[in-house]
Amino acid sequence: MINQNFVFKQFAIITLIVSIWINISEVFRYFVFVMPRVKSFFGNQYGIAEMDLGVFSIWGFWDTLLTAVLIFIFWLYAKSFGNNNKSVLVSSTLVWVSVFVIFWVATANMGLSNWKILLITLPLSLLEMIVGAWIASKLYATNRWSS
Repeated sequence: MINQNFVFKQFAIITLIVSIWINISEVFRYFVFVMPRVKSFFGNQYGIAEMDLGVFSIWGFWDTLLTAVLIFIFWLYAKSFGNNNKSVLVSSTLVWVSVFVIFWVATANMGLSNWKILLITLPLSLLEMIVGAWIASKLYATNRWSS
């Protein structure tokens, strides 16, 4: 059951738990699929798509922010329409289109990646969002941290 009132403690704990999945998924997708293709697109130039501690820290912040947006949108939708599979699909698709589709289409449109990379990154990122919203759905259903 989704609380009618927003409970920050519950939101924060669920965000931290789901961010583990989001971080694992993002890192896997980047290192296995994205980085090699972006490097190849730029002729394996030095400094392109490199990862160091500073970039990794920003990436961790980005993933946590992305997770918080996903969890909040899921909570809003589930509050209105119930904690069910439709809420998982609608909220995850909304966040996916708002973040990933816009980012990757803009990146390819500016010539910063190959259009073919969208055939890999977009389905995998949609799966990431659906699984993240599903985890949130199950965690909200337990109602452990609602007080």
